[in-house]
Amino acid sequence: MARNSLEPAVVTRHLDAPWGLAFLPGGGVLVGERDRAQIVLVHPDGSKRLVKRVRGVRSNGDEGGEAGLLGLTLSPHFRADHQVYAYLSSARDNRVVRMTWRHHRLGAKHVVFSGIPRGLHHNGGRISFGPDGMLYVTTGDAEMPSRAQNRRSLGGKILRMTPRGAPAAGNPFPHSVVYSYGHRNVEGLAWDSAGRLWATEFGDHAYDELNLIRPGHNYGWPIVEGRSSDRRFTNPKTVWLTDHAGPSGITITRVHGRTVAYIGALTGHRIWRVVLHGRRVAGKRALYTGRYGRIRTTAVARGYLWFTTSNTDGRATPHRGDDKLLRVRLR
Repeated sequence: MARNSLEPAVVTRHLDAPWGLAFLPGGGVLVGERDRAQIVLVHPDGSKRLVKRVRGVRSNGDEGGEAGLLGLTLSPHFRADHQVYAYLSSARDNRVVRMTWRHHRLGAKHVVFSGIPRGLHHNGGRISFGPDGMLYVTTGDAEMPSRAQNRRSLGGKILRMTPRGAPAAGNPFPHSVVYSYGHRNVEGLAWDSAGRLWATEFGDHAYDELNLIRPGHNYGWPIVEGRSSDRRFTNPKTVWLTDHAGPSGITITRVHGRTVAYIGALTGHRIWRVVLHGRRVAGKRALYTGRYGRIRTTAVARGYLWFTTSNTDGRATPHRGDDKLLRVRLR
């Protein structure tokens, strides 16, 4: 641990393009490595062990792409059903699978949902169970922007489905998993204590976004990037210039009576600390700018803010020991 408890401490080193994190009840952390298509178990002492090579994953990291083994999440009933969910890129598409965790191993994968467009870039990839017990999945436009405005396409969307992959009851469009649309590439999902869903979104050459997601709303891409006066579209709650953010993972917690979002910034090489007040952003400031390089995923667990670097993904020069999983105590 670092001497200053407000300074991040390295939990483990030498990860390969880590993307998804899932915190096990017993104290370990599952970490997905995008390009190797491996899931490793990181123990509380920082030691790690390979638990699964996921077959059928087709990464394109060697081409400068973003496909591979992406998001991880646990079933909300994990203690009973032992299910781990992953978002991955196959040769044909992006898809969600589930695997059973037993005896510190992951079993065979079973497809939950498939047919999500994949591309060199803009593959989305974050998955999480909401307070309602439904599975939320982010997708990118896979470099075909028109998909984002087409409600029949799964690209450029946030999807909401049952744990078995069926359209969830109460979805805004009949018989559809589409929950919101008009997105370019969403890689972060988190809920505040009031059950409001927030999502981070990569812009093109102008503005990255933090959006408050409402069912059935259109967030504008590719017609709009950032804020607009066009009433057809829902505006972001805050924006950044694209070289200051590149927002990926988001986690939300309460700190000193405030609701705070921590957002990993890839191009910005920092964490953004964003104070939320109800449905609006009350302030934001940068943490650790330039110290750790690209930051992919953030999570709050066990009294700490955890985050992963992403310097071995082909977009940066790795630092010594990269990639890393770090944590800092919240106080």
